[in-house]
Amino acid sequence: MASAPNPELPLLYQDLVPLSSVEHAGWHSRKTDKAKWLANVHAVPLTVEEFPQAQRHFPIIFSNGDNPVPLALMGLNEGVNTFIDAEGGLIDDVYIPAYARRYPFMLAKLQPDAQELSLCFDPTTDLVGAFDEGEALFADGQPTDATKGMLEFCRNFEEAGFRTHSFIEELAKHNLLMDGEVSIRRSDDDQQPFVYAGFKMVDENKLRELRGDVLRTWNQNGMLPLIFAHLMSLELARVIFARQAMQGKGPLAAPVQV
Repeated sequence: MASAPNPELPLLYQDLVPLSSVEHAGWHSRKTDKAKWLANVHAVPLTVEEFPQAQRHFPIIFSNGDNPVPLALMGLNEGVNTFIDAEGGLIDDVYIPAYARRYPFMLAKLQPDAQELSLCFDPTTDLVGAFDEGEALFADGQPTDATKGMLEFCRNFEEAGFRTHSFIEELAKHNLLMDGEVSIRRSDDDQQPFVYAGFKMVDENKLRELRGDVLRTWNQNGMLPLIFAHLMSLELARVIFARQAMQGKGPLAAPVQV
């Protein structure tokens, strides 16, 4: 099994293998109050259904590129997470995105042309293994309730991902995503602000210019409140900036790259 990071693997995952009732018959999964896999991650993918909770804790931005995804910005610089310490402990009571909560499991295609997704896990983790403590993954060759629960969680996450994709498509259809930039001064006396860029955000001017029928539809289907949650959350960039300074992790002038 590969242990080195693979750029083709999703964020957080060092390797992926399918969960097998034969190969992993005696394996267990154990819970943890830490999230070591997030310690050096500054931006975590979100689904749109998480916007109401996430917008209370951190800025919600969108990644660059042809296929933008929503991200919870937990730090303003690469490798800086202001909510997780070096050992993976939570610094404050904070909402953890579902993308990170499903780790080390996820649904994935075993072959590129496969139609079905299979429950897989990162074998480099210490949360799943051939140890005795924790919850058994299989009993008498069948998935236990713990495994079924994780499978259901991952399925729900994938379904939320489809809805998130539709949300992004609707924003793109109306050309609402623009290059984002946040300018922050440490004090009123600062002549040179710290400028963070490298992400997408909703263009408020274009949002105001949308036709009334579009806005009514978005208000009725719940999309408009999600857009407002994103826009209001951007003010929290200053809070993250202050957290970095307080923790001795910045501020750094290098732009956010997501």
